[in-house]
Parts: sequence; structure tokens; C-alpha cells
Amino acid sequence: MIEVTRDVFRLAQVFTISRGSRTEANVLTVRVTRAGVTGWGECVPYARYDETLESVEAQIRSLPDGIDRASLQEALPAGAARNAMDCALWDLEAKQAGCRVWELAGLTAPMPEVTAYTLSLDTPEAMQAQAAKNAFRPLLKIKLGTPDDMPRLEAVRAGAPGARIIVDANEGWSTKVYADLAPHLLRLGVALVEQPLPAGEDDALLGVERLVPLCADESCHDRASLSKLKGKYDMANIKLDKTGGLTEALALRDAARTAGYDVMVGCMVGSSLAMAPAVLVAQGAAITDLDGPLLLAEDRAHGLRFDEAGVHPSEASLWG
Repeated sequence: MIEVTRDVFRLAQVFTISRGSRTEANVLTVRVTRAGVTGWGECVPYARYDETLESVEAQIRSLPDGIDRASLQEALPAGAARNAMDCALWDLEAKQAGCRVWELAGLTAPMPEVTAYTLSLDTPEAMQAQAAKNAFRPLLKIKLGTPDDMPRLEAVRAGAPGARIIVDANEGWSTKVYADLAPHLLRLGVALVEQPLPAGEDDALLGVERLVPLCADESCHDRASLSKLKGKYDMANIKLDKTGGLTEALALRDAARTAGYDVMVGCMVGSSLAMAPAVLVAQGAAITDLDGPLLLAEDRAHGLRFDEAGVHPSEASLWG
């Protein structure tokens, strides 16, 4: 039996990026029950990819009850619906086998990974205050992509002088804007820029000097994306809601590394259930960005543990 429910998690504060603001995370939870054993997974439908709660739920409900992971890869395209189902099936298989998902996947035992913490887009003064409050964190992420990016970045650096900083432009720049900003990004110690140009226009990055490493986010969904990244990016951002689940995420990670790309593992804003499979993919990643639960005012029971070592792998009581 496949069950789909909608869950809402309040955010700890209003979260703003260049595309808009939100006060809650709306997710779909999938439960697959067979012979009295239930596996579950979570996805976050994303409007940027023409997904809605309704469309993704319909995709999931279209699947036959007995579908397995191999068949799922063909039944649904990469995206949120396949992600929730794929992760639920991994959880189910592990419970049926009496072991952990990492063992089923032939992986080594996972360890904590230092994760980025995302600062909400705000005035420079407010962002400096946010940065100062979180200056103890080793890695901060800033959402940019507006005409006022430099004052915000300068403010964050002033608020957290010792933190590593990564920048997510959310497709909001042009090549001219990137070229103008690049020396300042270097001066301020920015370690990485995510998706500076719109995904459909990033051929303009070919031949552009990359003073700061560039990471493909909206331009990288699954292994089929890799061939289009050459000469434009240094890193691939793997998100399970883009890859369509843990199965493809692990395959993409290995293929990206073989092709010479560093790996970042990111997330949408969701609960610990959504992050748990991604922690397995993030093992040894150059950048881990799995701070979803840190942005919530409430989380799942048995949620992931975050401390100075980073985000810890899930307990079996949560997932996997």
C-alpha cells in the first residue's frame, strides 16, 4: 500500500531568497507498507521545476502498489515524486532485511558532515546581525541575486569574519554582473558560487575565468546533466528532489567525481526525514548544505542531530 500525506512545518523565522519569502515548509510524506512493514520518505515539490503538491501527489498515486526501486527509475522522471518513493523503498528494504540503508547500498558507515547554515535574504544590517549570531558556525551560505548583493556580502563578512562563506545567486546574475563581482568575491574569501546564471543561459560561462569555483545547481539534476557542465562549472550540487531519490543521487555522485567535478550535497527546506538519505550522499563531499531542520521551528520525531561535528547520520528510528 502507498500512502501520501501533506505535512506542514513552521519555519523558525521568515525565510527569503530572491524568488520570494516563506513562513512554512510544505512537504509530501510517502509511506509504503508491505507485509506489516512500513518505509517512508519525504519530498518538497518545487515550483521552479513546475512541480506542485497536487502534481507530485498525482504522480505518486499513479504508481502500482508493488513497484520496486528498479522499476521506479523508469516509471517516473527525476524529481520530487520519485525521490519520496525511492527513499521510502530504501527504508522499507532496510527494515525488511534488518540492516541499515548504507549497508544495503554497499557504503561505509556514515559519519557527521559539517553543514552550511543559510542566512535569509534581508537588509545588509539585518544580515550582518544574522551573521554575527551564527559566526560560531564554520560555513555560512548567503542567498543573493539582487542589485544589492555587494552591501549584503560585505555585511555578512563583517558579522562573521572567521567563517567560510558560500554564495547562491539563484540564477540571478548575468556574465557581466559575475565578472564585476568576481574580484570582490575573491577579496571577501567566498569559497564557492552556486548557479550564477539561469540554467538555460549558462553557455555564456564557457571561457569565462572562474576566480571563485562555480557550482551547478539548477543546471544539474541527474547523470544526464553532466555532459552539459563541462567548461562552465567546477562542482555539481546534488539534491535528492532533483535526482529523483537516493538511487540516482549515489550514481550521480560517483559519475560526477569520475568526470572530475567536486561534489556539493544540498537540500530544499524540509524536515530531518528529507535530509537523512542525503547525509549518506554527503559523505566526503566538498560542501554539505543540509541545514533544512535548522531552519524549522518544529521537526519530525527522532530528528537529525546537529552539533559542532556537523549533521549526524540518522538513527534507525527516523529513517534507513
